[in-house]
Formats: sequence, structure tokens, C-alpha cells
Amino acid sequence: MSDASDRVTLLVPELLADGRGGQAVGGKAVRVQGDRIGAVGDAEALRKETPPGAEVLDLPGQCLTPGLIDSHTHLSLAGDGRSYAEMFSDTDEMMVLTGVMNLLKHRRAGITTIREHGARNRVGFALKEGLGRGYFPGPRMQVSGRPITCTGGHFHMCNETADGVDEIRKSVRRLVHEGADYIKIMASGGGTAGTDPGRASYSVDELHAAVHEAHHHSRLTAAHCRASESMRLAVEAGVDLIEHAEFLDPDRELRFDPKLAEMVAESGIWVSPTLQAWTRFYRIVELRERHELGTLHSFEAAELHDLEVRAKGRMDVMRRMLEFEGMKERVVPGTDSGVSSLAFGHLDYDLQLLTEVGFTPAEALVAATRLSAEAIGMGGEIGTVEKGKMADFAIFQGDPTQDVGVFSRVSGVYQGGVKVV
Repeated sequence: MSDASDRVTLLVPELLADGRGGQAVGGKAVRVQGDRIGAVGDAEALRKETPPGAEVLDLPGQCLTPGLIDSHTHLSLAGDGRSYAEMFSDTDEMMVLTGVMNLLKHRRAGITTIREHGARNRVGFALKEGLGRGYFPGPRMQVSGRPITCTGGHFHMCNETADGVDEIRKSVRRLVHEGADYIKIMASGGGTAGTDPGRASYSVDELHAAVHEAHHHSRLTAAHCRASESMRLAVEAGVDLIEHAEFLDPDRELRFDPKLAEMVAESGIWVSPTLQAWTRFYRIVELRERHELGTLHSFEAAELHDLEVRAKGRMDVMRRMLEFEGMKERVVPGTDSGVSSLAFGHLDYDLQLLTEVGFTPAEALVAATRLSAEAIGMGGEIGTVEKGKMADFAIFQGDPTQDVGVFSRVSGVYQGGVKVV
């Protein structure tokens, strides 16, 4: 019986978008050898080189891209509209089962790598271990374990509370020992009852302690920053990636700060704006579809108007941020799926919103592949269709570099050289 590493498959899509930028091109093919990409090149030349007995798959009308990457998920939360309190009333066992369901939803949407951005107790670690053992399928995972938060802070119910420099260092060491791939810290309040998203939760010294300890253990850091104050402190502390970046003031109003935006741009920090979370884009999509069908009630029309006005404020902030040099190359999409009604399987929503703030569809694809891989420290393994990298692919019906709507039309998914969707 031949080893899986000997398996050869030639994929011949109508179009190839390799994740390195630019428009999709025709006449190319990808040879998969085991779980890696063996060659990328001229389709006819690769056909001639393909050994007898290898599988050859022609994909007319379809575009092959790198597998998509979602840098912000909460697998243990169902995204079914319940409050945090209601979701966290579930047992850890139920949260693991929820995570298995969500992994399947995300992979069917062309997402082959995710970051699990904070779960209670050992739920995140259990999901990654079960995935690694082959107990259930799903995208490859990076897990943060429990997010570090202050007493009573955002996601305190995950049970990694730390106040002060010494406690934060201990938390980082504990999480690394348990298997954290990176460290998540809540630098501001959020949606958890009793917290204030417009105010910072930690001092610059506390954040720097997390960064220093994480880097000592070769781990990257990500900071939840909804408040402008928290963004500023995160930059000063040298955090690797800022989540949300909403420019919220203490009165919870969005106010763009050009000096802060310049500070973020000059720092080279990655930013994951989680646009669909603030805008409640899932609801906007639903109401717009009902409007097109002529079934929208008057009270729903008013709701749609209010949501679009609210979304405009968030989108305007993001557009202004992208005016700073180099910022577009540091923005990566993240769904924040699991919380509220943010269901899994919809990175396409974030890519649509990126095009609304100034990205081309081709640039949105790069953000969700090559740039996201670099942001999470996996640029050498995934994110582009290049020889030697993992054979993770999403296949779309149409050309996603021309039409952002194509990201919603997934026709196939490969992970590690195996067709999984």
C-alpha cells in the first residue's frame, strides 16, 4: 500500500489566484504531492510531467486560491443570538461540541486555518487536541486558550484573571505551559456585562509584561482594543496585533484620531478590524435580501436604515485609517464569529466590507491569505500557492479577484492535499 506522501494530484483550474497579489490568471495548474504543493506552472507542461496513475482534476469555470484564514474566532460560542451570560451557562462539554460544529461550518466556507481567540478553561486546547488526533475534521488551528483579562474584565468568565505585572507574567507562563500558540489579552472592556469598551483595562506596563513574557517564549500577542486609549497603550507596549481598533472614546462614541492612526501605522502592528461585528452586517444582509424580495416590513426598513447609518460611522473610521502609508498591507480580516449572532462560515462578509472601505477584491483575497498567514506567524507554511507550502486551497465558482461576491460561492476545499469539501 502506497504512503500518503506518494499521492500525486494535478489540479487544473480555469483560473489561479496565488495569494501574492494581482488578478487571477489562466493556463496554470498545481501539482500536489502528499500534503504539499509540488509544483505550480504552465498547465500543459505539468500535464506532460504528471506520472501515470496520478489523479488529474480539471476545474472549468472555477478559480483556485490559497485556503482562507480567519484570524479571530470563538469556536465555543454558537453565534445564535444569545447573550454572553446565556452562552457561558453551557457546560464545557457542550462548548466543545459547539466548537466541532463551528469548525465544520468554517471549513465548508473555504477557511482552512483559524485562530481560536479565547475560550473557557481548557475548551480551546481540547478542540485543538481532538482535531490533531483526527477525532473530527476542521481547519488547522492556533489557540490562545483563555484570554488574559483584569478582575471583572471582558471574558473574565473564561477564568484567566490577572491584575498587575507579576500576575500577567504568571498567566502567560501558565498558558504557554498548557499549549497556547499565542497570547490574547483584553486591553479594553467589551461586550461582557459590567465592562466598558470605551476605556482601557490595563496600563502600558501591564501590557508590556504580557508582550515581553510571550516573546520570551516565542509567542506572538494579540490585544482586544476597542477603546482609543487601549490602542495607544498597546502600540506603546509593542503588541503584535490589535483586534477591533474601533477608536471608541469613554462615552462610547467613535471618534477617529489621526495622530493615533499614524502611531499605529508607523509601528508596523497588524490590525484585525472585525468589521462585520460592529456593523452587524449579517443583519444588514438579511434585511437587504428581504427588501429585494419586497417582503420588508416598515419597522424592518427603519431597522435597516439605523444599521446602515451605524455601519457608515465604523466604515468611515476604517477608510481614514487606510489613508496612512502602509496601513492597507497590515490589515487582516477576522470574523469574531461565535459572539452574539455572528455565525460561523462567513469570512465572505468581512471581505465584502473590506472592499467597501477601499480594498479591491484582489487585495481582499491577499489580506485573507498571504497577509493573514504572515500576521499569525505562519507565512512560511500557508497563505500562498507556492512550491513547498501546505496544499490548502479554496475553489470558487467564478473569479474572486474581480467580483467580491464570488467569495460566497465555494465549490471545493482542499486541506493538506486532501479534498475535504
